[in-house]
Amino acid sequence: MTIRDATQEDIPTIVDFQIKMALETEELNLDPDVVKKGVAAVFGDPSKGRYFVAEEEDAVVASLMITYEWSDWRNGLVWWFQSVYVRPEYRMKGVFAQMYHYIKKTVEASADVRGLRLYVYKRNIPAQKTYTRLGMNGSHYDTYEWMRSF
Repeated sequence: MTIRDATQEDIPTIVDFQIKMALETEELNLDPDVVKKGVAAVFGDPSKGRYFVAEEEDAVVASLMITYEWSDWRNGLVWWFQSVYVRPEYRMKGVFAQMYHYIKKTVEASADVRGLRLYVYKRNIPAQKTYTRLGMNGSHYDTYEWMRSF
């Protein structure tokens, strides 16, 4: 398994993964054109985020996006995992764990990144168990949000 930065050639796969993830985890039907523009926007403006993919035998089997939060408490960045998707046939095989460890090593080698965070849908118990096994702690914060409807 190879973990790497995603490229623009990965956009169609990432879009497909995001549409499947939203339907699977939150029963949301996303507009493919909006998702394609949203994914492409990250490649057009690296300050928005950064995609990573996992590849096996030249096929992308997982992707995730990192976004950035400035922490004045820590005088550095916190990287947020978002849009995590692993193809169903590759789940429970350690794919996300490999991606997590790869990104964690990247953070440890960085002078200005202080840590990793993520949010998870409350009903996504399998993902929560995975994150706990990796040593992440979900007890510090609850997330609240307001989103505009389109």
